Amino acid sequence: MQLVEGEKEVIIACVNEVLKEKEKTTENLIPILQNVQARLGYLPSLAMEMIAADLAVPAADVFGLATFYNQFRLSPPGKHQVKVCLGTACYMVGGKIALESFERRMEIREGETSVDRLYSLERVACVGCCTMAPVVVVDEVVEGKVTPTRVDGIMLALQENGDTKKSEMKTDLPDEGEGKNK
Repeated sequence: MQLVEGEKEVIIACVNEVLKEKEKTTENLIPILQNVQARLGYLPSLAMEMIAADLAVPAADVFGLATFYNQFRLSPPGKHQVKVCLGTACYMVGGKIALESFERRMEIREGETSVDRLYSLERVACVGCCTMAPVVVVDEVVEGKVTPTRVDGIMLALQENGDTKKSEMKTDLPDEGEGKNK
């Protein structure tokens, strides 16, 4: 993924700061990667190359480690993060279909971030809401019984509301005593 303007400088400063905090040994590779990801939200290629050079290990070893463990993200998180549950219950009742619907709608694959960095899509093993299967977590809001039609609605709501979260949305429903004859 292309770096956005000014991002290269931020990555370099972050990695240099993290490397100053840790002893330069291969035993510290995972904690270094974790620390960089905690600060940047993901592990950019530039960061992994810098870490490899500083620890005097092949860059392929750092990339291999980062791709082996699913705790590491190799693309930046989108402004809106969509996590599709593919645990057993969700998978059995259409989780894969929901994932494919989001992929088509966002024009990205699972594990990717849109070019404009507005959306990122990932699969998760279980969110613990099996009775609502298939479940999707959108910006930390749990959505249950997700069908392709619901995917369209979720995406439309994200596009129309921008930064507004569900909990902040206003409804057109009158308050309890409003509109009643007294």
